[in-house]
Amino acid sequence: MEVQKCRTTELVNISSHRNACDPHSFRPAWWLPGGHAQTLWRRFAGASPILRHRERIELSDGDFIDLDWTAQKPGADTNNRAGQTITLIVHGLCGCSESSYVLSLQRKLGWAGICSAALNLRGCSGEVNRKAKSYHSGVSEDLDEVLTALSIRYPQQDFVIVGYSLGGNVLLKWLAESAAAIGQPVKAVAVSTPFSLAVCSRFMMNGLSQIYGRYFTRRLLSALESKKQHFLSTGVAAELEKLLALGNTATISSIWEFDDKVTAPLHGFIDAEDYYEQCSSIHYLKRINTPTLLIQSQDDPMIPPSALPQPHQLSSSLNFELQCGGGHVGFKAGNGKQWLESRILQYLAVQ
Repeated sequence: MEVQKCRTTELVNISSHRNACDPHSFRPAWWLPGGHAQTLWRRFAGASPILRHRERIELSDGDFIDLDWTAQKPGADTNNRAGQTITLIVHGLCGCSESSYVLSLQRKLGWAGICSAALNLRGCSGEVNRKAKSYHSGVSEDLDEVLTALSIRYPQQDFVIVGYSLGGNVLLKWLAESAAAIGQPVKAVAVSTPFSLAVCSRFMMNGLSQIYGRYFTRRLLSALESKKQHFLSTGVAAELEKLLALGNTATISSIWEFDDKVTAPLHGFIDAEDYYEQCSSIHYLKRINTPTLLIQSQDDPMIPPSALPQPHQLSSSLNFELQCGGGHVGFKAGNGKQWLESRILQYLAVQ
């Protein structure tokens, strides 16, 4: 059967990127033909729950991060290669360990006998975190603390890491910053990464992509208000003051405004531009030495072609796969198989 060729005329200088003409090409389900359909399918299709147990990692600043582990115990079989692998999964913006893409991957890993832990970024585990600050696209220091703790606890295990969307950006930034860090993974995968944060933020202020921008903005503002009420009811005065110092946030109407008025001041950045410039993973790709697969879609409704890295911006350790379709963390194939999960496991060589 002939594989449909990927149209690359809309992109600049991507001829050396992997496209849909190779054996790993994604072919969308006929009933989900475009990026919006693929994206919304992932959001609303859901995933069946799986058996997991929760572990809390205490952070050095007094906050915490919750991990949701699958039933397999790390190192349960020291003579089995699979028993030596721990997969850490990092979700995207407004996601958590209950996100369908996280559950689907953990289930697939479980079938392969691989232990996995889904990391809930600060405030995303169903419990308000203790600090005024939360998570953002460049919060690589939290990932570093978690991996350091796990590496000390499981010194004989290999680690692989999978990051989705915002989690992919955090992962790539951390890989570049922590080449010699404890817990350095043997492989990594980043899916639907917003490499250029400013470009993606602007993109979600126009056209149909405004749907996603407004959705995320509402979710972020709701979480912010809930945190204010929580700190007020529990008497956490110092942290409440930091949130009140942000001023009136009710008029915020875009991701850019939220990052300018909330994310930046809470996390030590001058403004949204400064935050985007310091945290965009596109600036870090050349420094990554870990073998890493980058899975992107050409029809991603949140990440325009102009936000994607060019070949000269990639290190030799990065394998960039630009698919014709798939939307944003969608990749629902037409053959009934879990294309995205299978491709991740295939690359990690844990299948």
